[in-house]
Amino acid sequence: QVQLQESGPGLVKPPQTLSLTCTVSGGSITTKTYAWIWIRQPPGKGLSWMGVMTYDGTTYYSPSLKSRTSISRDTSKNQFSLQLSSVTPEDTAVYYCARKVLDGGFQDYWGQGTQVTVSE
Repeated sequence: QVQLQESGPGLVKPPQTLSLTCTVSGGSITTKTYAWIWIRQPPGKGLSWMGVMTYDGTTYYSPSLKSRTSISRDTSKNQFSLQLSSVTPEDTAVYYCARKVLDGGFQDYWGQGTQVTVSE
């Protein structure tokens, strides 16, 4: 059974950098069938795709966040991480990591989500 678990601080001050890690168990982040995604949901709004890292480490980002977003990985720990720089209160959201099936184009496993609040 694949499990994903987000971790990181729940409160970030502007204009600091938000850093989250997703720890994956039950499957390798280097398996060629999958990609690994960060998604967020601001309060009262829908899900918003932030970026993805494929099995070989290639990254793609949402155009609206590209200048502030970075996704990296530690294959020895089977983790991938999100960094979002220059945060503002508008970055307050529940942040999710998920696994995407490349052939099917859908997310089959999700983390439980972690609330991040950006505030002084």
